[in-house]
Amino acid sequence: MNKYQGIIPAFYACYDEKGNVSAEGVKKLAKHLLDKGVQGVYVNGSSGECIYQSVEERKLILEHVMEVLKGKMTVIAHVACNNTKDSCELAAHAESLGVDAIAAIPPIYFHLPEHAIAKYWNDISAAAPNTDFIIYNIPQLAGVTLTMPLFKEMLKNPRVKGVKNSSMPVQDIQMFKDAGGEDCVVFNGPDEQLVSGLAMGATGGIGGTYAVMPEVYLAIRRLVDEGKIEAAAKVQYEADRIIYAMCECKGNLYAVMKGILKINEGLELGSVRAPLAQIEEGDKDQINNCAQMIREVIKSL
Repeated sequence: MNKYQGIIPAFYACYDEKGNVSAEGVKKLAKHLLDKGVQGVYVNGSSGECIYQSVEERKLILEHVMEVLKGKMTVIAHVACNNTKDSCELAAHAESLGVDAIAAIPPIYFHLPEHAIAKYWNDISAAAPNTDFIIYNIPQLAGVTLTMPLFKEMLKNPRVKGVKNSSMPVQDIQMFKDAGGEDCVVFNGPDEQLVSGLAMGATGGIGGTYAVMPEVYLAIRRLVDEGKIEAAAKVQYEADRIIYAMCECKGNLYAVMKGILKINEGLELGSVRAPLAQIEEGDKDQINNCAQMIREVIKSL
């Protein structure tokens, strides 16, 4: 399970000036993260604005990511759409490219019974029968909570390796680990509590703010591994202060982080897709402030 340990940034959507998927941006971000030394990437998830993209766009993004990263780091492709047909198409495509795992949130909007959610996930998994499957538990956005009975039902599928757990109660990590056994993979999702998640047994972390400051989260993981929990907590506090500062902008968080990457790393990744809020003129000073905060924290590590 080594390929599922460590720091795995959620990959941002990359657009050109017309708002179309930018192949150049995708490849540059992939190369940038490879050079930073992270364990892998999580592609076409929440941070990738997946629910606002077409099936063909999501295929294109993953193809460009794999062109750069295949065989060089772990790639997990989020393939869930709000219907089984499109999700299975993306799952089969991801397997054809050789990803390490696919992942999926539950269907949203309609409140489906758990047996229907299990069938949805198992149908997606069957479309990529040779690829590991990760359940994405993010109840605050999906409106569906991964219960223990549902998780135990999914564990009957041998391709199910674990959970990307973005629920806020950190004890959920322990519950999923207990149910899944020693080999169960549980990723910490909430970036603000990576130290807590690792302490509770998370095998690694997948986070939406990792890509804007990977050095910070790599340091947290290293310090936890070394048993230096107090030092890790201090770095976590700095990461959290940056997150809070980024969230003060009116523009969407992902637009803000792309703006920071342009300042700190020279990456041109575009903005975000409507209806996500664009950066406003009044955000620019705060974005510069956040970019400086990140530089200062990295310098102190």
